[in-house]
Amino acid sequence: MNPVTYTLQGPVAVLTMNNPPVNGLGHALRSGIVTALDSALADPAVTAVVLTGGEQLFSGGADVREFGTPKSSMSPNLPDVIRALENASKPVVAAIAGHALGGGLELALGCHFRVARKDATLGLPEVKLGLLPGAGGTQRLPRAIGVEAALQMIVSGTPQKAATFAGTDLLDSVVDSDVVAAAVALAQQVVADKRTLRRLRDVKLPTAGADAFLQFARNSVKAAAKGMPAPLACMEAVADSVTQPFDEGLKRERAAFFALMSTPESRAARHVFAAERAAGKLPDVPSDTPLRPIAQVGVIGAGTMGGGITMNFLNAGLPVVLLETSQEALDRGLGTIRRNYENSAKRGKLTAEQVEQRMGLITPTLDYAAFKTVDLVIEAVFEQMDVKEKVFRQLDAVCKPGAILASNTSYLDINKIASFTSRPQDVLGLHFFSPANVMKLLEIVRGEKTAKDVMATALALGKKIRKISVVSGVCDGFIGNRMVARYGAAANALVVAGASPQQIDKAMERFGVAMGPFRMGDLAGLDIGWATRKRKAAEAGVPHEPTVADKLCELGRFGQKTGAGWYRYAPGVRDALPDPVVDELLAQYRAERGITPRKISDEEVVQRCIFALVNEGARILEEGIAVRASDVDLVYLNGYGFPAHRGGPLCYANEMGLFNVVRTLRDFAAEPGAFDWWQPAPLLLKLAEEGRTFA
Repeated sequence: MNPVTYTLQGPVAVLTMNNPPVNGLGHALRSGIVTALDSALADPAVTAVVLTGGEQLFSGGADVREFGTPKSSMSPNLPDVIRALENASKPVVAAIAGHALGGGLELALGCHFRVARKDATLGLPEVKLGLLPGAGGTQRLPRAIGVEAALQMIVSGTPQKAATFAGTDLLDSVVDSDVVAAAVALAQQVVADKRTLRRLRDVKLPTAGADAFLQFARNSVKAAAKGMPAPLACMEAVADSVTQPFDEGLKRERAAFFALMSTPESRAARHVFAAERAAGKLPDVPSDTPLRPIAQVGVIGAGTMGGGITMNFLNAGLPVVLLETSQEALDRGLGTIRRNYENSAKRGKLTAEQVEQRMGLITPTLDYAAFKTVDLVIEAVFEQMDVKEKVFRQLDAVCKPGAILASNTSYLDINKIASFTSRPQDVLGLHFFSPANVMKLLEIVRGEKTAKDVMATALALGKKIRKISVVSGVCDGFIGNRMVARYGAAANALVVAGASPQQIDKAMERFGVAMGPFRMGDLAGLDIGWATRKRKAAEAGVPHEPTVADKLCELGRFGQKTGAGWYRYAPGVRDALPDPVVDELLAQYRAERGITPRKISDEEVVQRCIFALVNEGARILEEGIAVRASDVDLVYLNGYGFPAHRGGPLCYANEMGLFNVVRTLRDFAAEPGAFDWWQPAPLLLKLAEEGRTFA
C-alpha cells in the first residue's frame, strides 16, 4: 500500500496520507510525503499542493508501532518533513478532518494555510506521554493562537474542536463538510490572488508584559505538575517562543524532547499509554467476535455501590431497571442519584434537562420479574456467598436466555457464583470501584466457563461507559484486592515492628500514592478486611489470629464511617487525627508478642510496601490471573492511587532493576519469623536471573 496517494484536481496536487489506523507518522509515511511534495514542486503544471488524510482523518501523530525502534528517528524525521512543507515554493494547504493530534497538528502547522472541518479535533497531547511537542509545536502554536492559549493547550494536553480556532491564524477556514474540496478551492484562490506564502515561523510575538505572565504561568504549572517534569519543560519551551529567535527555540525544544524521552517519568507515561490500548485485547477472543446487544441493564441494590453503577449506564444513555428490597431503600437510592446529578448541574456540567433525561431512564422496582427484558444485570449486594446464591438463583429463573449475569463482588469465587445458575457461560464479574460513577477502573472477572462473546461484550461495554477495563481470572480478591491485601499486610507488619501509622502514610504519600495504607483503610472501612480474614481462616479450617486492624474492629473502630479507625475523625470532618488509643493498642499488641519496637526508615517503609505489591503481582501474572504485566499496573494506577509518574508497581520494579528487587526480597525473607510471602515469586526470580523485565 502506498503511504501517500498523489492525485491532481486541476492544477492542485492532492497528497493523501494513507497509513491506517490513524495515519501515524512512521518513516514510510514521512518519506512518502516528501517524495510526493517534491514531485508536485517539480511539475510545472502544478500550482499548489493540498496535504490531507481525506474526509475522515488527518493524522493522530507519531506511529506508536515505531516507538523505541531505529525507524522512529530515521531521516526524514518529522522536523525534516515540516521544513520541506514550510519552505515549499508553491502554496501548501492542510485539509484537516477527524483528528490532527501531536505530530499531526505540528505537520499542519508547517503548511502555509489550513482548512478544517468544524468537528475536527486539534491538540498537542504529548505531555500525557511525559514529553513535549518535539517538531516545532511549542514554537508555532503560540504564533498561531497566542501564547496564553497555546500554553494552556500544550501543558494540559487537552484537544479542542476546530471551531474553537475560527478567526485565529491557526485556521484560514472552518467548514461544515468537504474539507478537501474547500482546501483545493483555497489553494486556487491563493494562487489567483498571488498571496504571500505565510510561514508561522516568521510571525513575531509581542514581548510587552510577557515576563510577568510567564512567571505567573511557571508558578501555576509547577504547582500542578505532580512529580512530572514534562509540564514544566512544556512551559519553558513555550516561553522560548517569546524570548528566543525561532531557530533557537526549535533547537531548545528538540533538546528538551530528547531529554524527556530518557526520563523514567516519560517511560512510565508511555508504558501506561500502551497498557491502556492492550488491556482490552484477549489472546483467545478474536477482535471480530460478535457482541451481545445491550439495550437495557438491570442493577440489584440502590446503595452507594449500586447507585454509582447505575449512573455509569445512565450517563451512557442506557436505561436501567433498579431493584431494591424495600420502598424506603429504593427511594433513598433514587434520591442520592438525583442529588449527585443536581450537584453536577450546579457545577455547570449538566443542564436541568439532562438531569431529568437521565433520571427518566431509571425504572425502579421491588420485583425480580422486572428483569425479564434486561440484557445485562449486575448485583451489588452483601459480600456473602449465601446472599449471592439467592440472588443468582432468582436471576437464573427470571432473566431471558442470553442475558449476561454479573456480580460486583470484590473477592468471592465467580465460578461458584456461576454454579448457582443453569447458564455459567453467561456469568462473569464486573467489579466496579467506589465511588463507581467516578473511579475509572473496571475489573472484568472471567470465570472458567464464561463465553467468549460475553467477554467481548463486557469489554465493549466498558469502553461505552468510559472505564479502563482490565480482565482478571478467578482468585480471592482478583488482581486489585489480592495485591492490596499483601500491601496492607506489609504495612501492618511495619506498624507492629515499630513504625507509626502516620509515618507509614506520610512516607508512602511522599512516594506519590494518593493516600497512605492506613488512611485508605479508614476510608474503605476496616470491617471489610476483618470479615475477609475471618472468612479465609474459616475456609482454611484454622483459628483466626487477629491482626492489629482486627483489634481495632473489635473495639468498633471501622474507620471514617464510625468516627475512628487507625485515626480519629471529628464529626463532619475527614481530617485524619492521630489517636492515643491506637498508640496504646499497638504498645499492648507488641508487648503481648514480646516485640521490641525498632526505628524504621522511610526508605524501608516504601521498599516493603511496594516490593510486597511487586512480588504478589508477579505471582498473579505467573498464575495467569492477569493476562499481561501492564494489566496489573493499570489496576493499581486506576483503582488504588498508585502514582502515575511511576507507571504502576511492575513498571516501577523494572526501573529499580529486578535483580535489586529480588535481592531485597531475599533479605526480608531471611529475617527471623518472616512471612513466607516475602520469598521472591518464581517468575520474578526467573526474569531477574535472565536479565529481563516484566515488559
